[in-house]
Amino acid sequence: MFPSRILSTTPSAMHPTVFATFDRLCAAHRCDGDVLEIGSMPSPDTLLCLPALRHARRRVGVNLDGPATFGDIEIRRGIANDLRGIDGFDDGSFDMVLCNSMLEHDPYFWKTLAEMRRLVRPGGVIGIGVPGYVKLPLERRVAALTRLLSRIGVSEGWLERCRASTLTLQVHNFPSDYYRFSAAAMADVLLEGLVATELHTLMVPPRLIGFGVKPAR
Repeated sequence: MFPSRILSTTPSAMHPTVFATFDRLCAAHRCDGDVLEIGSMPSPDTLLCLPALRHARRRVGVNLDGPATFGDIEIRRGIANDLRGIDGFDDGSFDMVLCNSMLEHDPYFWKTLAEMRRLVRPGGVIGIGVPGYVKLPLERRVAALTRLLSRIGVSEGWLERCRASTLTLQVHNFPSDYYRFSAAAMADVLLEGLVATELHTLMVPPRLIGFGVKPAR
């Protein structure tokens, strides 16, 4: 059954650019309250180890492999689609909820999004990182390459497929890999209902990082 597989494994390392961007955005929101990471791992790569969160009152993670601890970070066992059975995970229990490189492995990611919105207090912050796809930033170079390939006899049909394509992160099963997200999906779906939203596109292949604030009542 799909939900039992969610968060069973997470990538072994976070790219330094992703880590630094999350740190900068978390610092801008100055969270010193309770922080939750969905898909946390007991290692220095967890977002809960961000320097910007060192003054947080409580840092809690959740994944399917818990429980575990890492320093003063507590990682609980739970299925991201429904965390209501975990003690201390009541509505509005956290000032900040973070999630990175997990939703693409979650077949029912919209349920996890609903849990993130439930768990963050009004006025609290949600931060999400996912692999994305965007228009190729090297468009001129791609055009030059396709002209060269045309001269050496590569078919126009193949060239058209190249022009219509874009780069994205390769399949990485943890344990399965289901989704990639566009900037519009981040803005209109993943951050839906949040205010003061911001979206950042990093690197090639692209990673998308979005932050938003849950509206106050």
